[in-house]
Amino acid sequence: MVETQSACLVCQATSQQTPLVTLEYREQKLWICPQHLPLLIHHPERLVGKLPGAENLKPVPDHD
Repeated sequence: MVETQSACLVCQATSQQTPLVTLEYREQKLWICPQHLPLLIHHPERLVGKLPGAENLKPVPDHD
C-alpha cells in the first residue's frame, strides 16, 4: 500500500506547514487547509480540476 502525504488539495501545503482539515469524498481521503476551506464551501466550482466532481457541487448561498 502506498502512503500519500497529506496536503491541501488547493495549495499543496502539508501538515508540517499548516493545519489541515480531513474530508472524505467519493471514498477518497482528501485534505484542505483553513485558508481554502471557504473556497470549498462558497465557490466549489473553482475546484474543478483539483477535486473530482467539483462541477456538481452547489455553493452555500451568501448570508446577509
